Amino acid sequence: MSTNTEDLVIGEGDVAKAQELHQRGLAAEAEGDRIAAIEAYREAVAESPLTESRFRLAWLLDLMGEEEEALSLYQSLAADDQPHINALVNLAIMLEDRGEYDEAMRTLRPVLESDPNHPRARMFQRDCEASESMLFDEDTERDQGRFNTMLDTPVTDFELSVRARNCLKKMNIRTLGDLLKVSEAELLSYRNFGETSLVEIKNMLSSKGLRLGQGVDGQLRRNPNDAFEELKGLAPDHVLNKPISNLDLSVRARKALQLLGIGTIGDLAMRTEAELMGVKNFGSTSLDEIKERLELHNLSLRKLG
Repeated sequence: MSTNTEDLVIGEGDVAKAQELHQRGLAAEAEGDRIAAIEAYREAVAESPLTESRFRLAWLLDLMGEEEEALSLYQSLAADDQPHINALVNLAIMLEDRGEYDEAMRTLRPVLESDPNHPRARMFQRDCEASESMLFDEDTERDQGRFNTMLDTPVTDFELSVRARNCLKKMNIRTLGDLLKVSEAELLSYRNFGETSLVEIKNMLSSKGLRLGQGVDGQLRRNPNDAFEELKGLAPDHVLNKPISNLDLSVRARKALQLLGIGTIGDLAMRTEAELMGVKNFGSTSLDEIKERLELHNLSLRKLG
């Protein structure tokens, strides 16, 4: 179904008939006959895709549980040169129900730009941000638990050569967390520990987005609230608490941040380059993109050591 009347060759008779059918739909609605109203609006849209007919049809279909057809109509209205405001709000609500929070907020943006005090849009914006924040909190707690478990993993569980394992054992390095507390220089200073073993260990850590010296002074297990307090001197709270969607990142960059459980600009600024580069398919192009966006807010990725 076309969403633009300019794409169709429509005569005056078609428009007139569409308007007549639209009035018939309104009358059926007034009588409480939603089925008849839907049929009338469908016929009206088939004659001429008038904005109001499409909106009334989408709204009724949504009420009747025909979500896919309603979603398609709302999307067609959102694609118009002058989108129907209430259609944008309803579409955003449907997207939020599906868990597509970024897309929902993007759909809502034109509404708030044209009318910052739009009551439904403002209320929905708060609900959507709260839902996204709640999911992020749950994911962050889960991710932190998994990360701490990984730090306690014995180094013998990783694919290292016998020489590398023996050297680590003699240096009393038992877990991955212990390994992250030492530097390259410290490893190389140990007797019989050579460049080959060092490269082997660095490659293993790099595959997990980690590096030697990263755990100095307990930085890996530091309280996230402490790190967040440090950021407040660089940017105001309302900037730090903005969702990542405000950065307008590429799809690849957004997916990487989702895998790490990063939901706000402040959360992103607390991460390191190594953590981001450890995500599969995340490359230097995405890293540069993120660093540029953070710089616009006077922020940068966290540096360790």
